[in-house]
Amino acid sequence: MHTIDAITAQAASIAALRRDIHAHPELCYEEQRTADLVARQLTAWGIAVHRGLGQTGVVGTIVGRDGGASGRAVGLRADMDALPMHESNTFAHASQHPGKMHACGHDGHTAMLLAAAQYLAQHRDFDGTVQLIFQPAEEGGAGARAMIEDGLFEQFPVEAVFGMHNWPGMPAGSMAVSPGPVMASSNEFKITIHGKGGHAAMPSNCIDPVPIACQMVQAFQTIITRNKKPIDAGVISVTMVHTGEATNVVPDHCELQGTVRTFSTEVLDLIERRMRQVAEHTCAAHEATCTFEFERNYPPTINTPAEAAFARQVMVDIVGEAQVLAQEPTMGAEDFAFMLQAKPGAYCFIANGDGDHRALGHGGGPCTLHNPSYDFNDELIPLGATYWVRLAQAWLARP
Repeated sequence: MHTIDAITAQAASIAALRRDIHAHPELCYEEQRTADLVARQLTAWGIAVHRGLGQTGVVGTIVGRDGGASGRAVGLRADMDALPMHESNTFAHASQHPGKMHACGHDGHTAMLLAAAQYLAQHRDFDGTVQLIFQPAEEGGAGARAMIEDGLFEQFPVEAVFGMHNWPGMPAGSMAVSPGPVMASSNEFKITIHGKGGHAAMPSNCIDPVPIACQMVQAFQTIITRNKKPIDAGVISVTMVHTGEATNVVPDHCELQGTVRTFSTEVLDLIERRMRQVAEHTCAAHEATCTFEFERNYPPTINTPAEAAFARQVMVDIVGEAQVLAQEPTMGAEDFAFMLQAKPGAYCFIANGDGDHRALGHGGGPCTLHNPSYDFNDELIPLGATYWVRLAQAWLARP
């Protein structure tokens, strides 16, 4: 593994910043303290700072030895927000705010980009410009879209943009990137079935929404198995069923909620259309009605082929061919997708290991994302920062 010595030498101080961020988690669009910390560090290293895009976003601009005269630029993105969940860990840097936790490693993502920023600002051994994008509100708040709508790429134009996420379970020291879809779209539905309530001992006087809901849930799975092509990925999960208040009363309505995940807009269009048809016609068959709501949150994260291949070669040069793995697509979602809709680029994984890095006082659960026992592996900082630096240098050195 060929990490940069100067970054490794500063890794402990960056890890201390990471643990400080971990101990003070902030939810989406509340990342004021984190943004202050990021801006303060960037400023101390002589990096121009812009704040306010996406409410709490921070952009740092580093120009190379040519003062940016080449006109070329590349974007590197890290997310900053935490999750609304309680941390089980009791080690020294555990969350100081009950009900808030860095359970997805965004503290580590911020730290790796800060480590790269420090090196790039001190050496500036490149021509062009590196835009450091510290993004808020990835966890459901669409902070990437908010920054773009606020003029991110107009004010800080880039040729391509790259993102990175730690990935538990992969052996530490390895990385992964692949072209095409790597994260799914995230979508939510809410269906309210309107029947006619009454006495449960006299159901013939009612229009019971409960069996209608049961039929609907079952029928949705035929969309996956009989309407969608088998080779196209798609998930429909009904995760909430709300109805009734008493055992002897037929309720007058039943509410279904859940999520839909796909890797393409075409499959998503099919699923939404068929779900609406199934819902409306199932209700009609039982003389009931329904309201159907479908919200598209995040599009699929799709790596452009040329940029994924470029990122892969940078990884190979750092960790070797055997440690660069194929990136298995996941049905999780990521709002970096909005940036990849606006610019070419690639979103990669960096291995977080299996959890052995956790200090005494970690929770009893596994070190997996969105788990109360999770903690970012600080040993990744030199590797992740080296990747960012080498990627930026190589991109800006292209003919």
